[in-house]
Amino acid sequence: MLDLTKLSQQMQGMSQHINREAEASRKRIEIALNLMEQAKLNSDNLMQKHEEFKQRIIFKPATPLEPLNHYPYIVEPPLAHTVFATDGSQIAPSAHEIAYCYLINVGRVILHYGQSRHPILDSVPEIYYRPEDLYLSRQWGIKTEEWMGYRRSVSEAIILAESGQQLLEISPNQQLNIPTLALVDGSLVYWFLEQLPSEARDLILQPILQSWEQLRLANIPLMGYVSASRSSESLSFLRLQACTFEEPNCLKYCPGTGGMSATGTEKKAPCQVCDPLRDTVLWESQLKPGQRSPFWRSNSSILDLYDHHQIYFCYVNVGMEIARLEVPAWVVENSEQLELALGMVIAQVQKGYGYPVVLAEAHNQAVVKGGDRSRFFAMLEQQMIKAGLRNVGISYKEARKRGSIA
Repeated sequence: MLDLTKLSQQMQGMSQHINREAEASRKRIEIALNLMEQAKLNSDNLMQKHEEFKQRIIFKPATPLEPLNHYPYIVEPPLAHTVFATDGSQIAPSAHEIAYCYLINVGRVILHYGQSRHPILDSVPEIYYRPEDLYLSRQWGIKTEEWMGYRRSVSEAIILAESGQQLLEISPNQQLNIPTLALVDGSLVYWFLEQLPSEARDLILQPILQSWEQLRLANIPLMGYVSASRSSESLSFLRLQACTFEEPNCLKYCPGTGGMSATGTEKKAPCQVCDPLRDTVLWESQLKPGQRSPFWRSNSSILDLYDHHQIYFCYVNVGMEIARLEVPAWVVENSEQLELALGMVIAQVQKGYGYPVVLAEAHNQAVVKGGDRSRFFAMLEQQMIKAGLRNVGISYKEARKRGSIA
């Protein structure tokens, strides 16, 4: 149990700390807004400087695709349109259960608007129990639980592409004339892949990119919806404006940046005057409800492996928050398709009272509740008994935890 009396004693100084942080954040926002105004007049020069000196810069600023003062309103989508999404959940492997295995459950939702067609809400479960499923990642020093999360991303992408193909097969002539959007919960930039060995990375990334390619060939735009984004890629572009040197060279002029001082604070370069401000805080002060920021190209190192699926992003004031929307390059290149996709996302947020309804429903279809978990292991136990196995059961530790006598 949580002792709230002891906890309250530790919180007494917390309000003062929060007030200090809020004041510091306001000052950082003022600085960021001033840099933004300067960058609007100097964006071409900053992009040229980044291109010329990017080998000497240790951070990865995003590159604006449009003028920095371009804040267009998003147009409502046509009455008739289709949106579909996937989201995943899992049961992690446990040495204390009746069998060492894990399960990935991918929720799938297809919603049709203005078409008199029934929605599809279901889930696709898959159990992993073979040695290659459980122990393959150990050779790269990756825990099974961590690998399971990566495999879930693959399953979500594959089932998303299969859903797009299913739409075309059921009514190809009708669907070609109906704006359609494939929506993903979270970023399309898989930052975690940067730390993986190349062989392990290929096993995760290649199936995802192949699924995206299927959507591209089907002419179905793909978009990632990031709520409460922690990114600062567009703010990093302002570091070029804040740089005090004519020719940026981080290693030469600002050595030790990113390290920790003896007092436990991070060593910052002169251009880090806005850190640790996030993009969403900046764009919250710039965008009105229904407006979007300019599109930016992400320059994350992992995107070097994405081929023609380079990722672009923008920020949108959806009314309840500033959301980050990400799309592959082939969506940005089709301006008509892009505007339709943006409109469908805004409509989804409105229907979901602040969050895309198709993503919320996909999550609800995917989530594995306590009762589902119990039934899953009960089914597994029955199969093991039918196979002639004896002494099937959970560990004594797990049994005592479930039936405490304290």
